[in-house]
Amino acid sequence: MEKGKVRDFLLWTLLAIVVGLAVSFAFLPLLGVNSFESMKIMLVETFSDRFTMGNILIKTTPLILTSLAFAFTYKASLFNIGAQGQFYVGCICAVAVTLALQTKVPGIVVLLCAFGASILGGGLTGLLIGFLKARFNANEFLVSMMSTYVVQYVMQLLLRTVLQEEKGEYLKTDYIDASAWLPKIIPGTSVSLGIVVSLAAAVFIWFLLYHTTLGYRIRVTGLNGDAAFMSGINPKKMCMVAFFISGAVAGLAGFTEINGMQHMLLTDFESDIGSYGIGIAIMANAHPIGAIFASLLFGMLQVGGTALSRSTDAPASVIDVMLGFVMLFVLMSFFVRHKMEVRRMKQQKLKGEEA
Repeated sequence: MEKGKVRDFLLWTLLAIVVGLAVSFAFLPLLGVNSFESMKIMLVETFSDRFTMGNILIKTTPLILTSLAFAFTYKASLFNIGAQGQFYVGCICAVAVTLALQTKVPGIVVLLCAFGASILGGGLTGLLIGFLKARFNANEFLVSMMSTYVVQYVMQLLLRTVLQEEKGEYLKTDYIDASAWLPKIIPGTSVSLGIVVSLAAAVFIWFLLYHTTLGYRIRVTGLNGDAAFMSGINPKKMCMVAFFISGAVAGLAGFTEINGMQHMLLTDFESDIGSYGIGIAIMANAHPIGAIFASLLFGMLQVGGTALSRSTDAPASVIDVMLGFVMLFVLMSFFVRHKMEVRRMKQQKLKGEEA
């Protein structure tokens, strides 16, 4: 992306975020909440102590990974709407492997096995979607979206049977042993090594997309599949590879949540994380590094929104309202920038013809 386009993107996106937040706070009086008081509460409570600030990183960790999952396939002009399902597969694989091995092998071995299992499980789920797209030209948008429901029902079945906690009273697993927890890295908080894993994944995806032959082939396929085929690239293969990597990244989010934060799996677990990831990827223009900062913003809004609903009469859904307004204005900024760019190109073309 050219420097001028990068500057325009950053300025327009920042403006859209500010306007979206302003409209969100202006909307709060309709819920019987004072706007200025709400802003003060969110700012003070969100950054009041180390533990609360650590919660921002906890919320940010899986959001980075699910946004990367959507962003990666988007670079190939594909749409992985099923990151939520792949996240659940990663959770299932991580908790199943951990519970099976935690009393038999050292904790570090358990973590490595759970890490690999979550990546493989999410990757194979994504690969199935990519295969259906490549082999039968199935609509990947619908297939990936519906796969989430399939995974949810499978997860509920497992939580009622082989993965259910020992007493058999609740739809959840037993807690995993502390030896299989990801280490906490910030004293006085619950922030685990998962945030480092997420940041490393973002850097890896950035490097893969922009500094490797595979990434170049994926991006070229996304720009023009026919041209890619004529140049010796197999678009169908790239489709399956893109979905495998996308699913693997979403599955990794399951590992960071199970072994890093929740330490068990239960029904309806983090049910909005996939949809948030899509919004974050769009906000970041599908750039892996941009996804880090967009995820951090979403994490701050989630923590601030929770503090707001706890301190006022605002409903818990106020978080979704705020995030929705921000996303709405970000999308509007993309539309405006596109129109302005098209108009600028037409003017330059007319000037060239007159010269």
